[in-house]
Amino acid sequence: MQEITKKIYIEDQFPGVTLGVIVAQRGLIQIDAPPSPEDARTWRASLMSLGGGLERVLVNMDAHPDRTLGARAMDCTVIAHEKTANIFRTRPSTFKAQGEETGADWESIPGLGSVRWAPPEISFSDLMTLHWDDTPVLLEHHAGPAHGSIWVHLPAENVVFIGDAVMKNQPPFLAGSNLKAWLSSLNHLMSPEFKGYTIISSRGGVVNASAVKTQYDFLKHVHDKLEKSTSKKPNPATVEKLVTSLLTWFKAPAARQKQFAQRLRYGLLHYNARQHHVTNTTEED
Repeated sequence: MQEITKKIYIEDQFPGVTLGVIVAQRGLIQIDAPPSPEDARTWRASLMSLGGGLERVLVNMDAHPDRTLGARAMDCTVIAHEKTANIFRTRPSTFKAQGEETGADWESIPGLGSVRWAPPEISFSDLMTLHWDDTPVLLEHHAGPAHGSIWVHLPAENVVFIGDAVMKNQPPFLAGSNLKAWLSSLNHLMSPEFKGYTIISSRGGVVNASAVKTQYDFLKHVHDKLEKSTSKKPNPATVEKLVTSLLTWFKAPAARQKQFAQRLRYGLLHYNARQHHVTNTTEED
């Protein structure tokens, strides 16, 4: 566990996302859970030594399985954006480890089997403030990486958890993204408001301004490439060529090249198909 500032910690030793925890007088504000329920129980046990009050709450940065599969094992109230809550309303109550390969980290975890989801019990639309200590913790909606993606903002401590808005040396998940909104959110992150902040990514831990700019440049490149093809039917051959090109942006270890290629392939095909559907619907209207 790495201490970011007094009473703010992160953990990146579990597969999936980088976890966070804020130790407050009222209790622990936990940010995301490991995808494996067994790891989630281990993580929950390790938090018992941190002190703070008795209450517990879990904040889901969006609905991605890498951060939500282990939520039930955390055994506490779950908070998320209302769009994340809506996604859970349309999901079956039990997750089964099968289906399409998306390039997610949970897909490499053996023995997951069936897992019961823990839908959010508290949701919000734009901003929610937790007054669990002398200084507030802000839960803010920042669109882009997924429906209902949020940031956990601690203005007094100059710390912000940004979920999948920036991913260190790995390709983003594009399938459910809104690239224009994502670029807008990154512009906001690069504004003077966040100068001097410790920025924490859910995929890579602490990131600097250079990493934010690199993420922006990559997404702008992808957006410009896809803008030229949204009026056409998605072409797997064209997507495959683009996947090969985009992989050169990342210094990925050989063992993860196949996973990252599949993440981009799945994301591009589904993003393209979604944009094509929107274009066709608009033309028909």
